Amino acid sequence: MKNILTKLVRDFLVGKKQKFVFSKTENQEFLNRELKLINLYIHIPFCKTLCPYCPYNRVKYEKKLIPDYFNALSKEIDLYFNKFGKIKIDSIYIGGGTPTNAIDELVTIIEKIKNLFDVVGDIAIETTVSDINDDNLSKLKKIGVNMLSVGVQSFNQKYIDFLGRKYSVSDINLAFEKIKKFNFETVNIDLIFLYPNQKKEELLSDLNSAKNLGVNQITTYPLFTFPYSTIGNYMKIKKIVMPKLLKRGVFYKTIYNYFKENQYKMVSVWSFKNSFIDQKYSSVTRDRYIGFGAGAGSRLNDIFYFNTFSIKDYVNTLLKKNRLPIAIDMKITPTLSKYYWFYWRLYETKILDSELNSFSDWKIRAILKMLIKLKLAKKESDYTVLTEKGSFWIHLAQNYFVLDYINRVWSVMKKEAFPEKIDI
Repeated sequence: MKNILTKLVRDFLVGKKQKFVFSKTENQEFLNRELKLINLYIHIPFCKTLCPYCPYNRVKYEKKLIPDYFNALSKEIDLYFNKFGKIKIDSIYIGGGTPTNAIDELVTIIEKIKNLFDVVGDIAIETTVSDINDDNLSKLKKIGVNMLSVGVQSFNQKYIDFLGRKYSVSDINLAFEKIKKFNFETVNIDLIFLYPNQKKEELLSDLNSAKNLGVNQITTYPLFTFPYSTIGNYMKIKKIVMPKLLKRGVFYKTIYNYFKENQYKMVSVWSFKNSFIDQKYSSVTRDRYIGFGAGAGSRLNDIFYFNTFSIKDYVNTLLKKNRLPIAIDMKITPTLSKYYWFYWRLYETKILDSELNSFSDWKIRAILKMLIKLKLAKKESDYTVLTEKGSFWIHLAQNYFVLDYINRVWSVMKKEAFPEKIDI
């Protein structure tokens, strides 16, 4: 039933010409184009602690894996430079894994990117409490990192332990005392909610603790489990398991109202920033980007593609075959590109009228009118803005569609280095 509904929605919105299939990349001719401006994503897959819920492409940190991986990463950067030349880089986002597990090698990579390309935008990085120290922070500042996101996940020790994290609440507080000394422009805290049997009072305590640290932004995610995560395998889960709708709604409303009462500004269905800053921290809303690293995705105007997830095959393809490690790709029609843009604007919870006017799609306008009529959105000045209910339902839609797509792709890519086809 779910597959039928998904197909009907997709056919109505984007038409039947768009095929929702990733195919094995036989050639890389789609890279024979001119690029002037792009965003970069860098994937560092190494973690010293493998959190059981995490769906991302990562492996246990081993020092012996680091040299070959970063040599391959450097080669990948060279190959893109050879194709596109000194293009302008609007932003760099470094994720993982835990990128700061290989801080010295990462410094070399960022310095190389700065030498080869024209980096004009923000440099953002993910890290964890265990990697926060004066030496690492100093090195991040040196290479121009101005946006920092720390995966705290909870200030309640029982939930920290549940996730398999190896730090204490006092370690969190000490880490943020160190961070303050380095004056990063934006500091984000990631928190998880809807732990098993979590009470609303525990959620509010986490929100208070995060706010009291004086960070610029707080991002909250529900705990969802993928079949290929450690928890998923243990529970023999075949589909993504979400908490019950009623409890999820209560917790989301609690978060929304908390930040509204504390004068935070909503910048996505998950994230809230201090009203006194202009910048926001975001990992996902870039429209076009090139991904470096094993498992990294890339999206150009008319194509979406992934590198192989296999560390071994990533390294061998680059260092032995002198070839980009692209595994699968999917062509994107102009119509799907339009709805990709629309989805991420809804994710950011507001759409500027002048941006919307550049599209002539009556379906997008009809969707917005319907959202307003259902009181899921409202007009504010030159924007259409989602209400609390609208934001909640958009985040449910994200789970229903996007996380399902991720699950289908990741499940295959973690088993096969270069799969023939993945239907989404």
